[in-house]
Order: sequence, then structure tokens, then C-alpha cells
Amino acid sequence: MKKTSPPSALEAHLGYWMRFVSNQVSAEFQQAVEASGVSVTDWVALRTLFDADSGGESSATHATLTQALGMTKGAVSKVVARLEDKGLVGRAEAPSDARSHTLSLTPAGRALVPVLAAKADANDEKFFGHLPAAERQRLARLLQEMVRRHQWQEVPHN
Repeated sequence: MKKTSPPSALEAHLGYWMRFVSNQVSAEFQQAVEASGVSVTDWVALRTLFDADSGGESSATHATLTQALGMTKGAVSKVVARLEDKGLVGRAEAPSDARSHTLSLTPAGRALVPVLAAKADANDEKFFGHLPAAERQRLARLLQEMVRRHQWQEVPHN
């Protein structure tokens, strides 16, 4: 009978370490944003709308958020409704199509984005601040290269 090698150790896999780090970084950030009354998904939606407002568009569509969040139209509608209920997002009829709506941040939503961005920056600093800037940039480039190489399109949202 042929002798087989024992299976590789769990810790020998890069995926194990990536998941380990990701879980820690994500959990900490989730707690930070939830302390401000929003979820991580809400944060991504708010940041996307902030970019649309800042880019001169002054509003975005559900399609914009569907792409940014990697969620279905129905799921995005629930996110938008939740943000509207919190007074962070407004909805208006699209000028070109009465059946469509545009989305924009309210003044409260616009004011919250820099607060949440500071929490994201602090989270990055807590977990990656010990790395020299060049190493942080290298890590970001390596991860971005993996995304490009595998042609990943779906944005993580949990």
C-alpha cells in the first residue's frame, strides 16, 4: 500500500491567515460603525452617495448602489429605506424619468460620512499601523492584484 503524506496544517494555508485577519479587522470596524447607528453596508452606501454628491452628480440611482454594494435591487431598496428612516438619505423623482428615483445624502448623512471615514482610518491604523507605509502599500497592491487576476466583481458587503 502506498504511503500518503499527512494533510497540510491549517496554519500552512494563506487563506487561513487572510480569513483570520479579515475577521478581526471586520469585526472591530463593524462595532465602530454600529456605535454610530449604522451597519457596514450602510457605511458603503453612504460613502458611495457621498462620492456621487462630491463628483458633481449631486445624486445617484439605485443602480449605483446596487453595483457598489454587490446586492440585489430589492436588498438595496431595504438599505435605502433604512437610511431614509434614519434621516441620512433622501429620494426624489428622477428629472428624466418619473418612474425612477435619485438618491442623495441629507445634511445629516453628509455630516456622518467624515465621522465614519475617520473610524475606518482608525481601524486601518490599529491593525496595519505597525507596518511601514511601503509595506502597507505593497499589501494593498497584492490584494488588488488578486482581485484583478481572478476578475472578482462582487463586492463583499457583510
